[in-house]
Amino acid sequence: MWRLLWLTLLLPGAQAAERVRYCDSPVYPPISWSDGKQVRGLAPTVVRQLFARLGYEVEIVVLGNWKRCLLDAAQGRVDVVLAYNSDQRDQAMRFSTVPVLREEVAVFYNRQRPVQFEGLEDLARYRGGLLFGESYGADFDRFVARHQNIEWVSSSQQNFGKLIRGRIDFVIQERRTGQLFVEHLPGAEAIQALPAALSVDYLRVAVSRHSPLSLHMAQIDEQLQRMHDSGEIQRWLEQSEVTYRDMANLPADAR
Repeated sequence: MWRLLWLTLLLPGAQAAERVRYCDSPVYPPISWSDGKQVRGLAPTVVRQLFARLGYEVEIVVLGNWKRCLLDAAQGRVDVVLAYNSDQRDQAMRFSTVPVLREEVAVFYNRQRPVQFEGLEDLARYRGGLLFGESYGADFDRFVARHQNIEWVSSSQQNFGKLIRGRIDFVIQERRTGQLFVEHLPGAEAIQALPAALSVDYLRVAVSRHSPLSLHMAQIDEQLQRMHDSGEIQRWLEQSEVTYRDMANLPADAR
């Protein structure tokens, strides 16, 4: 009996895996969204697969908005988020060198009230909408601080709803997410995205500097690169888009 117990303790995986707390604000399909029961999408799939292969269990934490996720990561209450890098965020988190996804940031507008846009400063004459905690680079953050022409909300549905009703003039959103979101939003046939991108950025694994995981960024990068090389991340993205569209087409009581 004691010999069997000793062998069990020596076996790999015999002890409970350490837990990673991952924070998500599930309002960015196909990256992450909620079906009312669980968080779905590319982001939670990547995080689960990534840390499972590194020997961890993942606990998904959902907070009221993206700003809360970033604050909890900065203060060490959660270990991981997926986010864009910035100088301010880099002070509190360590970012993967290997990105999860390249994303194009677009300006969405109501075609009944066209927006003239050739560069960032052109948006100063308009009223825009962003989600709490969003950042699209240092230049954009300085622009927002200088002009104070942004209304902050907790969900994309609020943002695009205000755009449809004419309460704001533009919404800044990742092009893929924005286009997918408005496909099934009532009244959204009036919403279009400007062809010129506001910016291009990269979604990365961000680990709180308070977390022991921050000592293992090399292993995180290595595993992310394997996922890219195998084509897994691209397949998960495509599957997520299909799943979101399928669910959006279901009657509300069947979701």
